[in-house]
Amino acid sequence: MCSKNRDKDAAELADIFRAHIGSYRAQLSAAQWKAVNAICNCRTAALGGHVQKCDDCGTLIISYDSCRNRHCPKCQSMAKAKWLEARKAELLPVEYFHTVFTIPHELNVIAGYNPTIIYNILFKAAWEAVSKLGGDKRRLGGEMGMLATLHTWSQNLLQHIHLHCIIPGGALNEEKKWVSCKPGFLFPVKALSRIFRGTFVSLLRKAYENNELVLKGVIADMANDEAFTALLNQLMAKEWCVYSKKPFDGASSALEYLARYTYKIAISNNRILACDDNKVKFKWRDYSDHNKIKVMSLDAHEFIRRFLMHILPDGFMRIRTFGFLANSCKAKKLPKILKALDYSRMEKSADQMESAVEFIQRLTGIDVTCCPKCKIGRLHNILVLPNFRRRRNSYWDTS
Repeated sequence: MCSKNRDKDAAELADIFRAHIGSYRAQLSAAQWKAVNAICNCRTAALGGHVQKCDDCGTLIISYDSCRNRHCPKCQSMAKAKWLEARKAELLPVEYFHTVFTIPHELNVIAGYNPTIIYNILFKAAWEAVSKLGGDKRRLGGEMGMLATLHTWSQNLLQHIHLHCIIPGGALNEEKKWVSCKPGFLFPVKALSRIFRGTFVSLLRKAYENNELVLKGVIADMANDEAFTALLNQLMAKEWCVYSKKPFDGASSALEYLARYTYKIAISNNRILACDDNKVKFKWRDYSDHNKIKVMSLDAHEFIRRFLMHILPDGFMRIRTFGFLANSCKAKKLPKILKALDYSRMEKSADQMESAVEFIQRLTGIDVTCCPKCKIGRLHNILVLPNFRRRRNSYWDTS
């Protein structure tokens, strides 16, 4: 049984897995089992940890290590903070736009059997739409930049595959000059949508013709040329959802907004209210009903099934950069853009780099080396606890 009391012994994702994952074990992919196993072991003795001792009152503190799995609800805060800090150092003094690219739900089942292919096509099609319009001489006539993060879920944990993208409002042209977009306007949404749709369908057709798609189970009939062509025609006949939100109040707020999406997982522990009688209750926001917060109750196995749909394949990159923001070229191109904008920024020297303790204290105001009991002494590591999954030996710190 999972914990009932949300305030005292709050139900967590790990509780649900421990209580109900047994019957799912044989059905899980390697990536799903890896994520489930990590979530269940996170911050427990299984992963090891360390013992700290206060040099004033002698209090002993045992801390267990986190799993660092990207699907774990306990392991995203620090990763998000570090990512945000790194991206802020790359900000341009220009307007930024938040654009969302969503694929039709008709593709959900195909994506279930072919996640890597469909997600890769989504990234490629979105960037093609942005770069094509940006490169148009009648518009900006230069190279665009884009940072995109993949989401596959809706608030009720069903499939809703889409990209959240942050796009600087301008382009770097061939003369190495910066061409800004019109204030408050990047591209026509309808034009973006149609290029996105056409590119996606074209790439999907190519994947089918190259026999790259797995078409079995409930979609086995799509292996027929006529049936697959009918699906593609159906997709081309409808308008695809591309939503460009209003410009942000400054580039920094644009990144902070995206950071909330970038390291978000399908459901956080604070949304889970209870797990009892083989039912999981959780909060969700109903966007179709004026954004009202509601409570949904699902059979535990159905809850697990929905969550597992959003475990990404091993090694899949859900955060990607394009154009002049691409990792391979931003070190050269961002300085050129700053020069074109006649803007300079201070770079941190080696002696200004923060330690992990300093980083946490600046972000949270918490000194993790201060004894939580006496509030006077400092905590020092005295023992490393073994990670049983790695069969690592512990040792005493003799420094």
